[in-house]
Amino acid sequence: MVSQNNCYACARSTGTRFSHLREEEHKAVNKLRSKIRGAIVGAALGDAWGAPVEKLTHDEIKRLYGKIDSLNFEHYIKRSKTHGKGYGRVTDDTLMTLVLCDVYKELKTHLDAYAVFPLIKKIYFEEIWIPEYQKAMPLIERLFYPEKYIFLSNYLASKDPRSAGVGNMVNCGAAMYMTPVGVVNAGDPHRAYNEAIAFASSHQSSYGLEAAGVFAACVAAAFIPNITSMEIVKTAHDLAKDGTKMAIGEIISAAELVKPGDDVVKTFHEVLAKYSPVGDDLRRESENVGAPTEKYIPSRLKSIEELPIALGYIYLYGEDFYKALIEGVNSGRDTDSIGTMIGAILGCLHGVEVISKNDIETLKKANKYDFLKIADDFYSVVKDIHASDEKYFQQVKAVRDKLSIEGERHA
Repeated sequence: MVSQNNCYACARSTGTRFSHLREEEHKAVNKLRSKIRGAIVGAALGDAWGAPVEKLTHDEIKRLYGKIDSLNFEHYIKRSKTHGKGYGRVTDDTLMTLVLCDVYKELKTHLDAYAVFPLIKKIYFEEIWIPEYQKAMPLIERLFYPEKYIFLSNYLASKDPRSAGVGNMVNCGAAMYMTPVGVVNAGDPHRAYNEAIAFASSHQSSYGLEAAGVFAACVAAAFIPNITSMEIVKTAHDLAKDGTKMAIGEIISAAELVKPGDDVVKTFHEVLAKYSPVGDDLRRESENVGAPTEKYIPSRLKSIEELPIALGYIYLYGEDFYKALIEGVNSGRDTDSIGTMIGAILGCLHGVEVISKNDIETLKKANKYDFLKIADDFYSVVKDIHASDEKYFQQVKAVRDKLSIEGERHA
């Protein structure tokens, strides 16, 4: 017979154990929220960091600025404290990311190509604040032409969204806003890859589509407990296909050989020259109209530049958030998208605590967006989707368990 005192002791012991479990669960929840905050705020920070020098070469950045080592820089053409790029203002990379968060909030589930239609409603029929223009307007009016193609191909031309990205200029335009896909698929890079490919097929094709899948996978991998920045890059390489896989593989090999004092920018750009013919020529001059080119056309042998470059700096400096971000942005060319990718992946890996409170406040004031609140709202959406996932996985498991039992009976 168990004494009453022993019962009380047992109850106290159980209560302590349950309290410990609740504490661990609370820490896990806080860690998830911190990583989601880190991904969303980090993406915005990287975008704003690279915005003033987008399209400049590494040498031009050095000549004009020395080094972009804070948000407090003006744009190299439009030198304005309030308008255009610079001083912490984000670009379309971030605004498309926020709209995609809203699509998840509306649908409350995973996305496929048909989720492009609520996206189109948001970018064309709704107005949002555009920090560069300092006014509210439909986002489509700010987008670059390949992103406007979403509206043209899926809505005006009424293509099947699963192939509507075919015919677009192949670029990083879909990859740049895939952070939310990685967040929703936290800890599951394979599913993040597949979901991003399915959704972004309405926008991109070929290696532009591939980059969207791989970037989303990297963000999802950054949620895995105790994963390292190098392991995230290797996950990207494992999942990538064709030219994207080859480019990431060569960037990893080059990064492993880097020694103090080496010209990392030159090394990485030499690798990417095999896979991206764009190089330093990001400005579209009138004399180039009609000139034959292999830029931005579909190919199984090519890769966008932004993702492998971002992964290269993550591989080298991934344990130091700001070092990776600063070096990546100062490498030049498509600096805001490179910054977005580094910021999202490493912000998620290390959690929002790695980002300076001053930078978070600067982003809020410069853009009139509270990125922490946006991330917290998205955290609630993600938790609901994860709960639905768990219910679905349990249903599938129950069916398979039953099939296994019945199979054994009749064996």
